[in-house]
Amino acid sequence: MTKKSHEADVEFIQALAELLRANDLTELQVKRAYGEDDSLNVRVSRAAPQMVAAPVQIAAPAVSAAPAPSVPVAAAAADPASHPGAVTSPMVGTVYMQAEPSSPAFVTVGAQVAEGDTLLIVEAMKTMNHIPAPRAGKITRIMVEDGSTVEFGAPLVIIE
Repeated sequence: MTKKSHEADVEFIQALAELLRANDLTELQVKRAYGEDDSLNVRVSRAAPQMVAAPVQIAAPAVSAAPAPSVPVAAAAADPASHPGAVTSPMVGTVYMQAEPSSPAFVTVGAQVAEGDTLLIVEAMKTMNHIPAPRAGKITRIMVEDGSTVEFGAPLVIIE
């Protein structure tokens, strides 16, 4: 890489930083080639939001006359992404539940879908990616809201 500076590089890097912030990304890397021996390799990153644990009060265990249930209650609090009918996001982006703001949502809870039907759209880098139903079934839960940001692998809907 030559040490030749390009005035547009500062604007380019600022645009990458804005893209990082606008799409809630943590890292972005781009190589821009100007010629055979002249290029710019940029890596823009930011710290991921830190999760702060709230203080926990420890209380004495409650005494119960009934025996403990044999089935763990954790089933209700289980990770939705591990549900066998979960459809997860294939990319980081913004979710849209309908094609246009004035049109109806692609799916609603209780709707029957066929394999290949569009469930929602995930916009990534100004590209609208239709997310198809992997199989036929009934939408039992929608895990995202219109306009929300999703990460790769985040559960979107559950089809049973």
